[in-house]
Amino acid sequence: MKRTNALVAGLSAATLALTLAACGGGGDDDSGGDTEFNQGGTSAGGKNPTAVGPAPELEGAQEGGELTVLAPDPDDGPTSLDPAALWSVTDNGIAQDLLFRSLTTFRQAEDGSYELVPDLATDLGTPNEDFTEWRFTLKDGIKWETGDPVTAEEVAFGIKRSLDGDTFATGPGTAYSKPYLEGGDEYSGPYADGENFPAVTTEGNDIILKFGTPFAEMDYYSIFPAIGPVPLDASQTDYGLDPLSTGPYKIEKFVPNQELVLVPNDQWDPATDPARRQLIDKYTFKFDVNPQVAGETVLSDAGNTTVVTALQATDYNKARDEGLEDQILVGPQPCTGFVMPNYEKVKELEVRQALAYAYDYESIWLAADEVVGVTLANGVTDDSLGFGLLPPGMAGRQVWNGPDGEGISFDPEKSKELLAEAGYDPGEYEVSFVYDSTTETAEAAAEQRKLSYEDAGFKVQSYPYGGGSLYDVWTNPDHKLYKKINLLGTAWCQDWPSAATFLPPIVETGSAYNTGNFSEPAIDDEMDRIRSLPVDEQAEAWGELEQTVMTDYQPVINTGYYQNIFGFGTDIGGFANDISVGGAPDYRSIYIK
Repeated sequence: MKRTNALVAGLSAATLALTLAACGGGGDDDSGGDTEFNQGGTSAGGKNPTAVGPAPELEGAQEGGELTVLAPDPDDGPTSLDPAALWSVTDNGIAQDLLFRSLTTFRQAEDGSYELVPDLATDLGTPNEDFTEWRFTLKDGIKWETGDPVTAEEVAFGIKRSLDGDTFATGPGTAYSKPYLEGGDEYSGPYADGENFPAVTTEGNDIILKFGTPFAEMDYYSIFPAIGPVPLDASQTDYGLDPLSTGPYKIEKFVPNQELVLVPNDQWDPATDPARRQLIDKYTFKFDVNPQVAGETVLSDAGNTTVVTALQATDYNKARDEGLEDQILVGPQPCTGFVMPNYEKVKELEVRQALAYAYDYESIWLAADEVVGVTLANGVTDDSLGFGLLPPGMAGRQVWNGPDGEGISFDPEKSKELLAEAGYDPGEYEVSFVYDSTTETAEAAAEQRKLSYEDAGFKVQSYPYGGGSLYDVWTNPDHKLYKKINLLGTAWCQDWPSAATFLPPIVETGSAYNTGNFSEPAIDDEMDRIRSLPVDEQAEAWGELEQTVMTDYQPVINTGYYQNIFGFGTDIGGFANDISVGGAPDYRSIYIK
């Protein structure tokens, strides 16, 4: 899952965002004072297939009040709220918690972990013996905000829409629906190819899914809004501007990339929903907010009913110095940030290796107003973390500590040695990148990055961009800035606790967020083989593949594993880090005291 406001320090702005980590808690959680990196934060809880609504009562929870949520720059929020398009931490946090129900979902258990529970479905689905077919039964009594009943056909239609890789190129269907569903690689969705798609059918209230590749984790994939209902007459392109809700809230106002206002949905029935609540009278989300203004607001009397999705180091230190630790929460995340050299341009392995030693990690993090070792960390701050692809705590992960196994640090001489091995003198090889120019911290981090590359023997060109998300450049080969750069980036969070949700989006040929265009047929073939393995053998295989990718190719430079710092006002209760969407605030548990 893409991190929206947490790209890579030095690639965008100071970013302290969101993760899928087993870190519950709230305003009274002592994690507000954490100064260490949590390595165990990427796992979720187990499964509870018999969970039923309503959601468990929250001790001390009150109803009423209005909540303001500030998402600091560069988090510009959703461009569209189409369920098939949602695949970022910020967007999914709002959509899954408040707006859209899907076949399954996560909820916070009594011990603070998160467990998978039925949502629209009566249970977690029934697979056949080899996981090539799944059957889900739709609950009775589910309604749209209009009062019309939700049907199995509408769920099937929503799933079929997720296979429209042209319209929803950056949605989760490109990673899961198309490669797994039988015939998915040849079906382009209901608008282009019609609704007759044998891999997705219905029988009464049942939705039947057939897979060309065994998919043992379909119950986890079913948490996404893309695996939920869409009205049969929904527009291919405009539905996301005013979609219908099945959750506890509906849209009152939506200005893409600026503001979203939600009010209670009176057609939502809590008796059918084991995870969500309707405690707040109105949610107002504001995106792309000045980070300094956001931090000052939430830590002052003016922000008593305000939540900030990512605090900067300055605000974190202020809270600790002024005894405001009970207004912050450090939430671990299963996310990794990457510099991604364009594999078609940066062809020599030695040059890609040199780039890892040319990145002045701690100086860039500090310039980006990160808390070194807390909001960003890797083997530079803790040898046990390493520099691999998979975040700490993920099943099957093996620590990768550089091409020689001795770790990586900012080492200009080592970088120059590797450049020489590739046949380049100092200052001869040019690297180029685009950076977020909308904040002082982003510009400072980019300047520090430029200086570190120059010190390490590279010639450097950097290009400012203030027209939106850096992903607008990184994922668009026709963009004029894309054509000028050879270093791109991404920051990725797991979709559920499996490396199958992490390695393919980053290194599989053609993946939307494989922004460096890494492509090796042998690696693609191995990913296909691992997908077909028994589920209990996959974790180890993914871990071994990670080692192969990094040792033989090093297509990315690890710029840090993430934790996020949330801020919330003194009148906020029930605050928690929502592991089910990658580490956003858990909007299902927040209330106004």
